[in-house]
Amino acid sequence: MPNNTPLTLLGGLSAAQFMRRHWQKKPLLVRGAIPGMQAPLSRRELFELAAREGVESRLVQQGAKGWKLGRGPFARLPALKQAAWTLLVQGVDLHDERAHRLLRPFGFIPAARLDDLMISYATDGGGVGPHFDSYDVFLLQAHGKRRWRYGRQKDLRLRDDVPLKILANFQPEFDEVLEPGDMLYLPPQYAHDGIAIGECMTCSVGFRVPRRRELARELLLRLADEAADVAGDALYSDASQPATVSSAAIPEALMQFARRSVESAMRDPHALARSLGEVLTEPKPDVWFEAGARPGRLHAVRLDRRSRMLHDDRHIFINGESWRAAGRDATLMRRLADDRMLDGRAVAGASPQARELLASWCEAGWLHATGEGA
Repeated sequence: MPNNTPLTLLGGLSAAQFMRRHWQKKPLLVRGAIPGMQAPLSRRELFELAAREGVESRLVQQGAKGWKLGRGPFARLPALKQAAWTLLVQGVDLHDERAHRLLRPFGFIPAARLDDLMISYATDGGGVGPHFDSYDVFLLQAHGKRRWRYGRQKDLRLRDDVPLKILANFQPEFDEVLEPGDMLYLPPQYAHDGIAIGECMTCSVGFRVPRRRELARELLLRLADEAADVAGDALYSDASQPATVSSAAIPEALMQFARRSVESAMRDPHALARSLGEVLTEPKPDVWFEAGARPGRLHAVRLDRRSRMLHDDRHIFINGESWRAAGRDATLMRRLADDRMLDGRAVAGASPQARELLASWCEAGWLHATGEGA
């Protein structure tokens, strides 16, 4: 869809207008962003998900004794008639195809920034307290009503007497009640406080914001591994080292050896881009794939909902691995990354080498032939 087409999701703004006016700049409240919105999971299904190992979930309760925070899996949850408790289940899109489909309308934002879909269920009065996030978030009301107070917060000090990151001096600028289908976009560090009005369910589409220090560490680790593969594990040699009168001084030759060791990691001008793509597509620690059968003949295919696939002008990346791509096959693979599927005609036009690669991804569980489960 062209980026200048008005979108109901964005209240009549086009994707280009939204990115220019609101993205990382200011909130946007949209009434009826998703007409006929229904929760992707029922209450029972969400509770069952929160009881599973390998699913990140939290339980927040507020009562006479203050705030309480628990971490799943949860074999039992508070009674539904008990007020002021919230269940938050992270990464629901990784576990349920219906939740994963909710992410598709946000394809105008680079997939490299997408984190996950969180679903929160709350009884009357439930919430997690006034707080701010370091990432962009779209808050979609899926069931019931939730009151949101929000605004730009100058005082970011947190309370030190609770187990949650709750603002000590919350000063909201706006006060709105969202009903099913309504959506609120909030840029990073916009303070907000959502309180359930009766039983409610909210879907949060979060977009990760890489931290420079963490990204640098991940990239340097990959670059170091790649440099070791290329340069080998050479030993330092100092046969010409003269006797020294200052035994604690670092020899200049050793400093040069260290410098060349680091420079070898960047000798390939495309090493950084390759490492970045691998880091950005690395599955989360709790993600695993079920091995699939190797298809005898490929027709249409689609990515598993857990697969992360990106591309640049030289490579394709999937689940932490990279391949050099060029020509017609590169166009095909980029289309798969963008659309997350390829029809039979597109697959038929792939080279034998590309079809072999797609088949190996099916065998790894990263890709599925149309009609197979994901």
